[in-house]
Amino acid sequence: MSHRPFRFPRRFVGSAAALALLAATAQAHAQACCAATGAVTPGRLALHEDALAGLQGKASSVLGSFDATGRTLASPPGASEIDFEEDLFGAVRFLRRGQAALLVPLVETHRASQGLSEFGGGIGDVNASVRFDFFLAGASRVVPGVAILAGLTFPTGKPPDAAGLGPLATGATGIGAWQGNVGLAIEQVFGPWLVNASAFVAQRLARTAGTGPDAVHERLGAQWTMIVAGAYTFPSGIALALSASYTLEEDATIDGHDTPGTAHRLPALSLSGVLPVGDSWRVQAALFDDLPISGLGLNQPANAGMLVTVLRSWM
Repeated sequence: MSHRPFRFPRRFVGSAAALALLAATAQAHAQACCAATGAVTPGRLALHEDALAGLQGKASSVLGSFDATGRTLASPPGASEIDFEEDLFGAVRFLRRGQAALLVPLVETHRASQGLSEFGGGIGDVNASVRFDFFLAGASRVVPGVAILAGLTFPTGKPPDAAGLGPLATGATGIGAWQGNVGLAIEQVFGPWLVNASAFVAQRLARTAGTGPDAVHERLGAQWTMIVAGAYTFPSGIALALSASYTLEEDATIDGHDTPGTAHRLPALSLSGVLPVGDSWRVQAALFDDLPISGLGLNQPANAGMLVTVLRSWM
């Protein structure tokens, strides 16, 4: 089996893993929720917004990896990988408590190994998502905000088994399979504080990987993601957020049989912030790290990097 490692929740910004909308029952709560939710989820509409569009740039470096036993390993001498991604995304409101979003990524990779150096990339897997808030955080001191989320990822990127990817496969930009996901987000406002807990499950459809006698019928395992986050909004409107995520992916199925040893696990930590620029623009940034702690990860590279987002909203 060959598949590109999943691009854990850094892509959830502006996509199917968007977190819950907050209520604006009090001006202090409205200021906290609008800024804080932007710090946690850049592609999410604030309470007073009807639509937005944004551009996000990301750069990360592979610092090591988790092996099949969960041990952390340093990158071999002379081996390196730097990943880049530029996401164009937008969101629109519907039914007052709902919003729909679309994200189109461009993915590039520079990889070096055993004296070879290569750069490649292209369009990644496009994602469409919707969310609906049944209860709005801040509307009640007892009942938190509750939202359901759903999304569909299209296999528009090149999978790792596609032709013409280069000797180091830097042309691979997607997993090559349709993916559906659903999630639940719960959050509440406490003065200038926003607290969030979310859970998501994603399932990929089966696909044929490779060609000819080497072709196999594979289906990647279900992927579960848990996220907890806390954000604080300052009187100026600037907000900071700290979030922790953990993703688990079950064993893949090859030619109808479970394949032990193909599961994935990945822990991650992110520090992000948002800076409002006038009423319609905001700039957001984040630092992230796949925590290289033995026993927490499995069969995954460990990345660290940063992202910057610029958004324009309409009310």
